[in-house]
Amino acid sequence: MKNPTEVTDSEIQAYVDNQLDLDRRREIEIYIQTHPETAALIEDYQLLNSSIQELYDPVLDEKLPEQYARTNLDRKPKQHIFFKIAASLAWLMIGGIAGWSAHPVKLMLAHSTDGQETHLVHPASFAHAIYSTETRHPVEVSAKEEQHLVGWLSKRLHTDIKAPDLSKNNFELIGGRLLPSTNRMAAQFMYERKDGNRITLYIRRGAWNNNKTTFRHSNQGSISVLYWINGEMGYALVGQLDKTELHNLSEEVFRQIS
Repeated sequence: MKNPTEVTDSEIQAYVDNQLDLDRRREIEIYIQTHPETAALIEDYQLLNSSIQELYDPVLDEKLPEQYARTNLDRKPKQHIFFKIAASLAWLMIGGIAGWSAHPVKLMLAHSTDGQETHLVHPASFAHAIYSTETRHPVEVSAKEEQHLVGWLSKRLHTDIKAPDLSKNNFELIGGRLLPSTNRMAAQFMYERKDGNRITLYIRRGAWNNNKTTFRHSNQGSISVLYWINGEMGYALVGQLDKTELHNLSEEVFRQIS
């Protein structure tokens, strides 16, 4: 048996995916009892797996679009393949976490210092596109439980965060949720204007250490993203707004969180 102090990144992923033999699994369970950081990492990856399943498993049960069902071919197995491909492509858009175990965590973090588009902009805009259009479940925890929401997300991100008050800018908080974000977890707060327009604030920690904050703008199709790094924390304000309005909102968010 391996020394339980030699727990590799691939073994952590294998543990989460129930791919280890029973003896090695027990060794790691003993190890994490005295290594809370590794235990917290495993818990994050377990939550990540659950989030992926919650997000994409329902896709596999959807009916095949009508235009693909108008042939004499047996589409039942192809339906399964079609939606698996669709889910896979969507998942690639939020960072390709499926292949993370092939790369040591240190290597990923080293690359992420220059990966603001990959680790912040793309997942933030993708999460906005998914949840801002939801009518029944746009958020996981509503603004009625704001104190609980902020406390829970702060705990999961291992740092204190807050939900800025944007009511002076005509946007009211409607709630938020926890999200997977490539190699970390992220928080999303959602705001809504009286006309139904929604914006989201995406927050995550990264392998950054910026001493000078610079606002940057990115267009992701019809979605506009204003993002910045403050220390090791990354922020992205996302919405279908013009650049000037989004910049003004970002300055207000920055003022409150700083």
